[in-house]
Amino acid sequence: MAKVKTFTSPLKVFHVKEELESLDAQINQFIEKNNVTKVISVTDTTTTDNTGATIGLIRVVAYE
Repeated sequence: MAKVKTFTSPLKVFHVKEELESLDAQINQFIEKNNVTKVISVTDTTTTDNTGATIGLIRVVAYE
């Protein structure tokens, strides 16, 4: 049966690389801890503020 897990991360100017690496580590830890054997899909989307600037990332992982 397919399951879905959503992860979020704020994005700050000049710190995006570190924040994305941290998000990747968080997801890898989730996969390892929950013995995920099959990842079906990974999707990213950004969130913006009222000026249109990117301020966050939402990553959705579908897995079995």
